Amino acid sequence: MNTTFPCPTCQRPLVWSTGNSWRPFCSERCKMIDLGAWVSESYSIAEAITEDDFNNDPFSSR
Repeated sequence: MNTTFPCPTCQRPLVWSTGNSWRPFCSERCKMIDLGAWVSESYSIAEAITEDDFNNDPFSSR
């Protein structure tokens, strides 16, 4: 069974398969457009960073 979904950049429908080396994008172009949006800070993480984020060491319990 093939699962079809839209490319996150251009919304073109595509099949989720191991044959698509750019998944979840439809092409290298769409992948690079998305990367460029992150680099130019068009996309961002919505949650603000707090001082506790810097003080909590996720590896300290090891």
